[in-house]
Amino acid sequence: MNHCIPRSFLGLSAMLDEAIFYSRMARGIRQYLRAPLVSDPEAVMRHQLENREAIFLDTVQRVVFSNPSNPYREMFRLAGCTFEDLAQAVAKNGLEATLAILHRQGVYLTHDEFKGKAPIVRSGRHLPAETASFHNPLGSGLMMSTTSGSRSKGARAPLSTKVKLYREAQTQLRERELGSGGRTRVEVRPILPSSTGLGACLRASRLGQRVERWFAVGGTLQDSGHYRSLTNCMVLVSNVLGAGVPYPTYIAPNDFTDVAAWLARRRAEGGPCVVGSYTSPAVRVAAAALEKGLDISGTVFLVAGEALTDAKRAVIEKASAEVYVSYPISEVGLVGHACRRMKTGNCVHLFDDSLAVISHRRLAPLSDMEVNSLLFTPLLSFAPYVLINAEMDDSGVIEPAHCDCLFSRFGFTRRVRNVSSFGKLTGQGMTLVGTDLLRILEEALPSRLGGAPGGYQLVEREGAAQTQLTLRVNPRVRVSSPDKIKECFLSELRKYYGGTLAVRTWSHAEAVDVVIAEPFSTITGKVLSLHLLGSGVGRMNAP
Repeated sequence: MNHCIPRSFLGLSAMLDEAIFYSRMARGIRQYLRAPLVSDPEAVMRHQLENREAIFLDTVQRVVFSNPSNPYREMFRLAGCTFEDLAQAVAKNGLEATLAILHRQGVYLTHDEFKGKAPIVRSGRHLPAETASFHNPLGSGLMMSTTSGSRSKGARAPLSTKVKLYREAQTQLRERELGSGGRTRVEVRPILPSSTGLGACLRASRLGQRVERWFAVGGTLQDSGHYRSLTNCMVLVSNVLGAGVPYPTYIAPNDFTDVAAWLARRRAEGGPCVVGSYTSPAVRVAAAALEKGLDISGTVFLVAGEALTDAKRAVIEKASAEVYVSYPISEVGLVGHACRRMKTGNCVHLFDDSLAVISHRRLAPLSDMEVNSLLFTPLLSFAPYVLINAEMDDSGVIEPAHCDCLFSRFGFTRRVRNVSSFGKLTGQGMTLVGTDLLRILEEALPSRLGGAPGGYQLVEREGAAQTQLTLRVNPRVRVSSPDKIKECFLSELRKYYGGTLAVRTWSHAEAVDVVIAEPFSTITGKVLSLHLLGSGVGRMNAP
């Protein structure tokens, strides 16, 4: 138990773990940069698309049915499904139809089960498992994919170089569809411990599209000084190995003017840029351009990490820029990307080469709303995890894609629209599990500040130019000031994996506020501690 271990030892252990992690990352960068480019990316993707069912069956046979300790093997047994039954069903019905049948028979995984936050129980039997139980032994690698965990470190899975090379192939197809390959590239991404900024710069460099500026939120030296140093070390390692990765340019707190001004200068000098970013920062850049009268027309924003709502899209388009959605999930890979015809809604073509996606109707766990929950089955034999019908607490509507774009002609003829999260908070691109937030709202805050469960309600909502978080505190909770409540909430959040990065990002954008007010209720009269943007926030009622 932790209370028996000296704090100094715990600190030393964490430092050692971090040293090992980033040493491994440096070796992974070396391995990745030395890997040859895929000579014919579209041929590789086409082979995967045409053989997706055979690859799925081979992977499941090798990883699931050949391993008595794999939790999915017991699910199949309880469902009365042998490997031969599975192969016959796929041949007869197709992969997606077979996955829907398997889901009804108990072969699936909820998000909380995957994260180890809920027990896996099928047919009255408890199936012992943790996140590591679903690692793919065929997909080992030096770099790590880090997912949200409950405490000091999250679940880490080896991310093979093959995964990164396949993502390069998908990126090149996207560049052809959007016609953005020859533009000046800019990234507005966080520094470590998030690897999204560094990863995007490395990928662009390998594809001959060097990122000219990497704008990032720096935080304070106290909360992120060592991550600045680690980021600089990884950039140095990358550049010594021949990559052209820029060092981060840190922007002022709650001010995206420098980014907009740089984009305007580049446009005046030679043409508009393509900008990779989470959704809310992209909207803040466009809003800053509008406010300051800066011309960023023609800029293409490639956004991900949170829903692109109509309100956010409108701000970007008002600045005469274009915006296209990418839908990646660290645990399963790239779900899809918008084509040039997708000008409304949060909509993408499903990349059916590397993922099988189905949906089912269910009650969202943190609200009283029914949603079309998406279920994901990775198909790459070298994916970080072997998952079958895994929920990631996202919802959307799957339907045919009728547009005559490169994606459709390639074979990506399905799309998913109205994508949103119903069990994770994703504001500003920071992903935090809803059950962790409930522990803060219903246990930690009442314990530290007084009150009872139900006295604190966190609302994710649309702001003027970004996603905002409002902590509503019941007037009956006697606290000294909203500032004290906010400080306490953020300090508790830092205890959870990903919390420090989220606090840094939200504080920079002034995205968190506290109000003393009665909680909102849903249309059915329920008062919930957590209201997410994808779970009916717009349909809440004041008491």
